Amino acid sequence: MCGIFGAIGATRPVNAEAALRVMTHRGPDQRAVLRLPGAEGRPAAELGFVRLAILDLTENGAQPMRKDGLAIVFNGEIYDHAKLRAELEATGVSFRSRSDTEVLLEGFRAFGEAVVDRVTGMFAFAVWDERTGRLFAARDPAGKKPLFFASRADGFFFASEIKGIVASGLRTAVDETELPVFMALGHGHGDRTAHAEVRELRPGHTLRLEPGAREPVVRRYFRAPFGAPPLDIGVDEAVVKVRTLVDAAVKRRLVADVPIGAFLSGGIDSTVIVGLMAKHTAGRVKTFSIGFQGDPAYDETRFARMAARQFGTEHTEFIVEPKALELIEPLVNVHDGPFGDSSALPTSIVSRLTREHVTVALTGDGGDELFCGYTRFLAAEISERIPQALRSGAASVANLVPPGAKERSLRAKARRFFVTAERPLEDRLFAYSPYFLDRLDELFSPEVAERAHGTVRGFARESLDACPDATALSRVLAFNYETYLPYDLLVKADRSSMLHSLELRSPFLDRELTQFAARLPDRYRRRGLNKKWLLKRAFPELLPDALVNRPKMGFGVPLADWFRGPLRELLNDQLGPSARLYRYLRRDAVMKVLAEQDAGTSHHAHRVWLLLTLEVWLKSMEQSV
Repeated sequence: MCGIFGAIGATRPVNAEAALRVMTHRGPDQRAVLRLPGAEGRPAAELGFVRLAILDLTENGAQPMRKDGLAIVFNGEIYDHAKLRAELEATGVSFRSRSDTEVLLEGFRAFGEAVVDRVTGMFAFAVWDERTGRLFAARDPAGKKPLFFASRADGFFFASEIKGIVASGLRTAVDETELPVFMALGHGHGDRTAHAEVRELRPGHTLRLEPGAREPVVRRYFRAPFGAPPLDIGVDEAVVKVRTLVDAAVKRRLVADVPIGAFLSGGIDSTVIVGLMAKHTAGRVKTFSIGFQGDPAYDETRFARMAARQFGTEHTEFIVEPKALELIEPLVNVHDGPFGDSSALPTSIVSRLTREHVTVALTGDGGDELFCGYTRFLAAEISERIPQALRSGAASVANLVPPGAKERSLRAKARRFFVTAERPLEDRLFAYSPYFLDRLDELFSPEVAERAHGTVRGFARESLDACPDATALSRVLAFNYETYLPYDLLVKADRSSMLHSLELRSPFLDRELTQFAARLPDRYRRRGLNKKWLLKRAFPELLPDALVNRPKMGFGVPLADWFRGPLRELLNDQLGPSARLYRYLRRDAVMKVLAEQDAGTSHHAHRVWLLLTLEVWLKSMEQSV
């Protein structure tokens, strides 16, 4: 896992070294810049790299890597590089290292842009062709590894994190058009970011910049086939296939020249991963979990211990107290924008502590997304099956259900179901977002709020329209795979772990497994309200009843209690009268949210966290000018 930077055809001085310095957390083991000559004494291309050494720890694996007219910078892992290497060697290609970087470079030489269809892994890479003056870049299908770019009159710039582009000499401003969308969703969307002029290369997309061109050509090369016809497959065959694919995905991700461990929550996904790791690992698997003092609703340590005992792992448990919250500012800054998912905090904490023991950790990310693990999936499917005539009065029923004392309570979930049931599917899917989607007209003018609502609907419709003939559940899963997964879950995982130089690997996001699971019949995804039915059936020996039947808890933090207690002073300081966010948001609306949260009359913890991250980010933007 690493950080990459590039400047193509820059007409101004580029501070590539500064770009790499601000991304040192992504790669503390090596830092280098390669400048390739161009016209008028300026470099045609400048490529930079910070390395977290995982495979081939020698200098042979160093980057930027230049070989026979091609130069590459690559962040990620190619898990099947040995297979591609053998294929290339059979044609006469010789290698000077054991690194997957060189395999990817030679694969590009042999297959061109089609190399992205021949590799399995997580990646964001860029190849500069010295002969043609052409840049090619790509991002993995799920969006595990990030890549941002800015196309300007003074050059084309790209980096693993936006701060790298900014530090190189580009000054950005808040994109006020996008800010309402961030407040609605808690994260970005499409190729837009919170920074004006900076875009994101979307998951499963490639980018090609022709010589002399200002704008790149961007194309999609992968879309998870949720819209394809369901597989005609019996249950026994499906079980064998899932077992085979998940096992192979785990085994592929155990290749490294550094210590490997795993996050273990005691949930179904992480338990399956750790169980398979134990099967393929000679010694004891190192596992790590996190718990919180106070609210037991957020503490999964007892389940993690149960799974750790079952597989005989070397288990380390971390208990987090509010005093650990000095991580907030660096955590917010590593996201380069407001980010509403507060579980980034425990992810960052467990990553920091895990890094003291291992360099790589496997996770269960993707299991819920592929195998139908969220209750909201079933809620959306159920409401889609209800005739519109019956759904039209659902919102009035919500008023008969008293609010729950907790946001996760059954009553709170029931109210959300009835409130959203009568809305169109594209509105209903984002309605479960805990941020400001339903309060945009309080934060912004009616025109701005309506424009943001239109953007959100368009974002939802894009994935839904790609599978118009699929079942309601398949469409919901497709939507989640292209929205929540890459823009929330994987952003959180990458930034929170790389802040501490820890590489996370996600077997459930394996490309071959995704292509199979996306086409499963609905009856294998859930039986009644029993979610992840096929995954549970495939691994009964790894999943004791106590873990299968445990409540789903997520990976959150007791924010509401913290905001009324140890974090109250922080909120007063950051969101007081002189806060920068009031330049963009209505003060009275923010004050109302803070007052209701403090009084405990409404569930606003996620909204308050988003406001806090916005303020910290605005402060960092101000300081970078």
